[in-house]
Amino acid sequence: MTAATPVESGQPAGFSLPIQLVAAGGLTAWLVEDHSVPVVSLSWSWAGGASLDPEGEEGAAAMAGALLTEGAGPLPATQFADALRDDAINLGFSTGRDAFEGSLRSLTEALPRALRLARLAMAEPRLDEEAVGRVRARGIANARRSLETPRGQANRAFWAAAFPGHPVGRPATGTAESLAALRPEAIRAALARQVRREGLLLAVAGDITAPQLAALLPELFGGLPAGEPPAVPPLPEFHAFGQQVVPVASPQSAVIFGQAGLAAEDPDWETLQVVLRILSGGGFASRLMQAVREQRGLAYGISGGLEVLFRRGIIIGGVATENARVAETLAVTREEWARMASEGPTEAELADAVAYLTGSLPLAFTDSRRIADTLLGMRQNGRPPDWLAARPARLRALGRERLAAVAQRVLQPAALAAIIAGEPQGL
Repeated sequence: MTAATPVESGQPAGFSLPIQLVAAGGLTAWLVEDHSVPVVSLSWSWAGGASLDPEGEEGAAAMAGALLTEGAGPLPATQFADALRDDAINLGFSTGRDAFEGSLRSLTEALPRALRLARLAMAEPRLDEEAVGRVRARGIANARRSLETPRGQANRAFWAAAFPGHPVGRPATGTAESLAALRPEAIRAALARQVRREGLLLAVAGDITAPQLAALLPELFGGLPAGEPPAVPPLPEFHAFGQQVVPVASPQSAVIFGQAGLAAEDPDWETLQVVLRILSGGGFASRLMQAVREQRGLAYGISGGLEVLFRRGIIIGGVATENARVAETLAVTREEWARMASEGPTEAELADAVAYLTGSLPLAFTDSRRIADTLLGMRQNGRPPDWLAARPARLRALGRERLAAVAQRVLQPAALAAIIAGEPQGL
């Protein structure tokens, strides 16, 4: 049984995004048709990702994802790569802290061959010894390289301190030690628990009709093992760990700072996005950039925003500066955090932020890959298909008082946690 239901979604004044809901084979996909270019893009995901890695096997899911395109079925790695290249097919898999994702982009004419390769990758990965060794060596090198800079050290320490004892506090791509110790059985187990027929979110955009999409869904995913990935431990509250220094010999320190945000379903979610756009995410127009760089010259740049894990937003930002300026940079950051919490934004700041967020919305839909990725993100955050349609009106309806109330509710200058990696002075 198949079904396709159109849902208009988008921006008034000329921009619209007709989303169709296509159901087949027990799956439901969101589809945006665009026949102006003969290209089709698919994006899909399962919940879990690195959070499903057992303790001591960090990086198993990441290695498994990397190996899916290193040979499958009758095709060893070189032949699989040749098949992708010959038809200009882009196929890849990635592992995040809370999700395992796949993506496929192909010319319409090559779509049947692209689907075959994607199906083989998920259902019949080879995991040849040579490919495992090569991917392992690359992962170990990347893990070591990530710790060669103060920012890499700060980033690892921040997540470990913010969520101690939970899988999201561990490196999503593993450590050099965990990757070196991974057995092939652990990699196969990671695939077995993650790549399933159910629990799948899918978004499609491009040169394909709803009936054509309905026909390919069971073809692409029907051969996967039944069931959903296992549940991960509930994400605990963000641990406001204060201020910690990670000693790193460097003339500069890297600072990662953050605090708890809001759940994606919270009615103040979009309001908080506007607050953060004004405070830390608006480039040179943001308060932090003005206070830290323009007025005092303490750093080249500073920024922050929301990172979403299991539909919960974490406010996270970063800055790098000379060791002698770290203490002042942090003090100014906390002052601006407190000023926004106590006063809220000005009318002019609100108008500028809303104008940017509404005016830039169509830029998220300039090609089929970006459309599919955006639709998948909406599904991961539990948005309905018509969520985009009313977004400009919702943003324009926001008043300064509403933003001030949300800033006061959410921003916690005293609890703003910070990891400083370097040799900071005066802390």
